[in-house]
Amino acid sequence: MDTPFWGPDFDALASTDPEIANVVLGELERLRGGLQLIASENLTSPAVLAALGSTLSNKYAEGYPNRRYYGGCAQVDTAEEIGIARAKELFGAEHANLQPHSGASANLAAYAAFCEPGDTVLAMDLKQGGHLTHGSKVNFSGRWFQPVAYGVRADTELIDYDQVRDLAITHEPRMIIAGATAYPRLIDFAAFRSIADEVGAILMVDAAHFIGLVAGKVIPSPVPFADVVTFSTHKVLRGPRGGMVLCRAEHAKAVDKAVFPFTQGGPLMHAVAAKAVALREAASSEYQGYATQVVANAAALAKGLEAEGMRTVSGGTDTHLALMDLRSLEVTGAEAERRCDLAGITLNKNAIPFDPAPPATPSGIRVGSPCVTTQGMTEPDMAEIARLIGRAVRAPAGTEAGDAELGEVATAVGQLVAARPAYVR
Repeated sequence: MDTPFWGPDFDALASTDPEIANVVLGELERLRGGLQLIASENLTSPAVLAALGSTLSNKYAEGYPNRRYYGGCAQVDTAEEIGIARAKELFGAEHANLQPHSGASANLAAYAAFCEPGDTVLAMDLKQGGHLTHGSKVNFSGRWFQPVAYGVRADTELIDYDQVRDLAITHEPRMIIAGATAYPRLIDFAAFRSIADEVGAILMVDAAHFIGLVAGKVIPSPVPFADVVTFSTHKVLRGPRGGMVLCRAEHAKAVDKAVFPFTQGGPLMHAVAAKAVALREAASSEYQGYATQVVANAAALAKGLEAEGMRTVSGGTDTHLALMDLRSLEVTGAEAERRCDLAGITLNKNAIPFDPAPPATPSGIRVGSPCVTTQGMTEPDMAEIARLIGRAVRAPAGTEAGDAELGEVATAVGQLVAARPAYVR
């Protein structure tokens, strides 16, 4: 029988703090008992978790290798140097900084390195797939800088590069950001580079969602085109929760100073080491096969959901995620998320381009394939998952018939994941 992986020193946790131990066990059972389809989530390896739970958590290490503000940093210096070398080799980057605590922290560092408060930044509209740090009024990016938003074409739902160029010429931004959180297609980095050069702007690529596919060599890399590339390490890349920055050598000093001391203090050295572990894993041929399967699974899932009456935004996906329009089913994304949750399927509501519905009850859902691919699922499984999602979305929760249907779907979900459970030795 498969033995669940509890994490480092779980027995010590269980004896010291059974309440939190129960939370950890509860989360493990949630992961093992349902389908995880959040596009921005993944299942780290036991090796990554071991580094996160290691003695490296104890060390204060303000600064950079061989330039720390504290003594006793020989071991953490080695860990960070190994991670930097691996990042540079994996992505073909001239410089890498592994210290950002998150993708948002990495983005803040990029702003700090290249912009002054009040500068204009051109980035993707949040309503059409962008991120909070791309100019939202509730975020530092929208409060400290002057955001200008580009979007997608109404006819194709693909990035409108003509609009990007026109806005860049009109507003002369200090920085242009390429990247999104809910855009399923490839991004033309060469086009963005050309526009940035035309107006003298810094080109930043927020690769948080797709950098793992770049690592797996299944989609083009932004590194040759961008001045700076930021990303989180916990999505397709399958590392610990955290961030990273890659940049050209000429920007190394500015980026490093923007991370520390400008935006952060002491780095999380256990997380830095765990990032190094993930980078080594991502350099393997096995990981390349995984990344290839992630893309194939996302396409198969989108096709299956179309058969269930949902429309795929932009007509398909080239990456790990798909955005589905539910209006033909007359179900909001929020209600679909709730019904799926009751059936053991975790996904998220999401606005679609030009969405007529409010943000709290948008017209779409976003689905991703990283977690289920990590568990070893393939295209036939995606077809079955799509059927289960379709049944759940159409089941009116709160009615006798709907609740019965959701119960049946939950049973089928349990059987599906039991064949390929998360975290087993």
